[in-house]
Amino acid sequence: MTTTTTRRTRAALALAAALSVLLSGCGLLGDLTAADPEPTPVATPSKNPTPYPTQFTNDGTFQSHTRVRNLDFVYTLWPTKATPETNLWFPRGNKHFSFTLTAYDLNRKLRDRFATKRKVWLGNITVTSQTKTTSGVVEEPYYLDAQARRITFDPEPVTNKHGMLITSPKGAFELRNQTIGTLDPDTIGVDLMFRATVYIETRAGADRYRRKIIRQKVPMSIFPSELTTQVTKIPFTAN
Repeated sequence: MTTTTTRRTRAALALAAALSVLLSGCGLLGDLTAADPEPTPVATPSKNPTPYPTQFTNDGTFQSHTRVRNLDFVYTLWPTKATPETNLWFPRGNKHFSFTLTAYDLNRKLRDRFATKRKVWLGNITVTSQTKTTSGVVEEPYYLDAQARRITFDPEPVTNKHGMLITSPKGAFELRNQTIGTLDPDTIGVDLMFRATVYIETRAGADRYRRKIIRQKVPMSIFPSELTTQVTKIPFTAN
């Protein structure tokens, strides 16, 4: 074998060896990539479990729509900034909430002139309550029975002999900083039952009214704990 042939043979063998290493390296890289686990999603911390789950507690607010004579009556409830974390409402300590009631005339568009909308007046507002407990003992931790115009947050509501105006956007009933106090230790929930007496104008500008009762039930969760519900001290107007 000549010297030139020997050199060519050695070069070919070296090239083959390099290709072999390169191919095996690619295979190894592929195996490592395939073996790499996918990133594990970071779980959002769940709220404390409760045997009485509710929309108010899960969502941090509650809103309902009741249609009467093509008017939309909207109850809205939310926890105040004093006790904003509804998953930390325990039997002990005060728990604070606010709520509103507004009527929307669905016969008209939202931005139509107010004069073309039927007026709705809110007279008496009543709220009763009862607890849900593991022992079956029932308490009434919250009670309200009053003329809406006397207790609404607006110091100068539009009123007439029937009550206060709640037709959007000129009127709305709002009551702030309501309190549910310390409950029986085995309480797992509270149900609020709302009853509003309203007077609905038969047609816009008619000044003739029909009396109706607008009811709504709002369940709230209470989490069993030896802890006391923590209250954040804030200015009254911040709620």
